[in-house]
Amino acid sequence: NNIPSCIYTLPEVASVGITEKKAKESGLNYVVGKFPFTASGKATAAGDRDGFVKIIADAKTDKILGAHLIGANVTEMISGVVMARNMGVTANDIINTIHPHPTMSEALLEAASAIHGEAIHI
Repeated sequence: NNIPSCIYTLPEVASVGITEKKAKESGLNYVVGKFPFTASGKATAAGDRDGFVKIIADAKTDKILGAHLIGANVTEMISGVVMARNMGVTANDIINTIHPHPTMSEALLEAASAIHGEAIHI
C-alpha cells in the first residue's frame, strides 16, 4: 500500500496510502492536514495556484497514512511521501525538516503543520 499513483493531467494528481474515506470506513483515529496552493508563494509566482496537498496521519502515532496532491509538479513531489511512509516518518518529523522557500514542495511541510494546527501560510 505504498505504491504511488500519478495522473499526468492538468492539474497533475498524485497519491499514496489510504484516503480519508477509507480511514473513516476502517474506524481509524486519524487527523488531516491540508494546504492549498493558493497560499503558496511559489505557486503564486509561477501563476499556477490550482490544487492542494492533503496528508492523513494516525492521530496517536502521527505516522503518515496517506497523502493526496493535486496541482503543478505533484507527481514529482509524491516520492518524498512514499519515502517518508517507507521509513515510518511522522507528521512532526516532516515539520522538523527544513524545506526550501519558496518551493512547491514546502506545501508538504505546511500540510503536516496543519495536522498540528501550526501551518503559518494559511
